Amino acid sequence: MNSLRLIIINMKDYMFADAAALALQNDRGNDFTVEKVYEPEEIEPYVKAAYAVVMEVTCTGPYTLEERLELTGRLRTENSDCKVVFLVDENTDAELARRVRQAKKEGLIDNFIYGSVSAAYLSAVIDTL
Repeated sequence: MNSLRLIIINMKDYMFADAAALALQNDRGNDFTVEKVYEPEEIEPYVKAAYAVVMEVTCTGPYTLEERLELTGRLRTENSDCKVVFLVDENTDAELARRVRQAKKEGLIDNFIYGSVSAAYLSAVIDTL
């Protein structure tokens, strides 16, 4: 197996972050190592070594779409190969989900995932970036 791919997870919902991290680490079909961070500013020290960053987007700071896009710009300055994936709850805020989809269409992020997807699907999407 090649070297491990570092996945950074930053989500407002700690329980969901734990579940996502566990799913990624326990998927025997990949070579992920996962680092959970609880504040957006904690991402930057890891980004030079990161394969991907998964960030939750909500309507409240510091998780708003605008704040996440600003952070994405800084992260890409540090590591242009790092993939950025936004996670959004399409059931809670359909308009925010639409805006996240638009960010993907515009090439501002590498992918997005709805909060309602399974852990296996999350792992598969990250693996194919």
